[in-house]
Amino acid sequence: MAVTATVAVAGAGLAGLSAAWELSRAGATVVVLDAARRPGGVVVTERPGAPGAPGAPGAKDGFVIEGGPDGFLASEADIQDLARETGIGGRLVDQLASGSSLWTGRRLEPLAEGQAAALLGIQISSDVEAQPAAPLQCGFRSFATGMADLVEALVARVGPAIRPAQGVTGLAPATRGWRLSLTGGSTLEAEGVILALPAWIAARLVTAAGVPAARRLDEVIYYPTTTVSLAYREDQPATPLAGTGFVSAPELAEGGAAVRACSYSWLKYPGRAPPGHALLRAFVGPVDGDPAVAAHAELARILGISGSPLWSRAFTWTRGLPRYQSGHAGHVAAVRERLARLPPLAIAGAGFDGAGVSACVKSGREAARQVLRRVGA
Repeated sequence: MAVTATVAVAGAGLAGLSAAWELSRAGATVVVLDAARRPGGVVVTERPGAPGAPGAPGAKDGFVIEGGPDGFLASEADIQDLARETGIGGRLVDQLASGSSLWTGRRLEPLAEGQAAALLGIQISSDVEAQPAAPLQCGFRSFATGMADLVEALVARVGPAIRPAQGVTGLAPATRGWRLSLTGGSTLEAEGVILALPAWIAARLVTAAGVPAARRLDEVIYYPTTTVSLAYREDQPATPLAGTGFVSAPELAEGGAAVRACSYSWLKYPGRAPPGHALLRAFVGPVDGDPAVAAHAELARILGISGSPLWSRAFTWTRGLPRYQSGHAGHVAAVRERLARLPPLAIAGAGFDGAGVSACVKSGREAARQVLRRVGA
């Protein structure tokens, strides 16, 4: 039976958009509220020169530039199921290259599968006490013209429900459900609410709504991340590159090295660079000055690159990658148990259930199902 309730989703990142899709399929009236003007959160893909792309033709034409995540584990079904449901299953692409290296400061040495993520401290699961071993042997997947393919497919289906530049500033019980205070002083009432927001924002809203335990959610630490994409002619590196990229030894980062890791984007996935060109994506630590200049200087030394990059593009996320403290999963479970006693209200996203894009999809859809079960009762 179709649900006729109004459900507000706060946050138009991948978790929020996935929740909105699940709600709309069930017939709910959905309102997606987001403080930003662009949906997708940290999922950002630039495709200069593509039909409909802004700007005159230029040196970046034909490249696919990722500002956030560039793929997901091929073994993760949630994001791929969503892609098929939204009609873009045919745009899924497999990783082309395999293997990665460790930069020791003197040479590149082969790394065992999965060791690169461990060296970077990436937590795929939010449960740091019982984090499952990721099935990395299946490799990674992405979308034909970048991760924004999925965001754009979701926006095409739930777009009219999205209210950009309208964030949620407060949450209070109402006669039927919740009253949300919005940017600019307006309010909205909804039978159900999903907070697909960063943990520090959700913690404040849920605490004010009557769940003191939600203060512990603010213990999630979001580390700043900077990625720099750099384009070269394919003959600029001294030797042909192979594999998906390299990770710098931890002691190099502690010693002030700029490049923590580098992905060979044009080898990793198809269609990332025009013929005869190479596209690198460096993960850069704190540096003085321009991160693109620092990244090129180190990559030129490590990979033997001659000359300057054809162009570079840097993305900085001041609160990018969440890291979870011991006991995080238990804190989240306790908050959700308390939320079950209130009018329909759920939390979703990377701050709670895992930083990967597929984890965000799963988290958003499950939050939607929880709310649907209650508003439809």
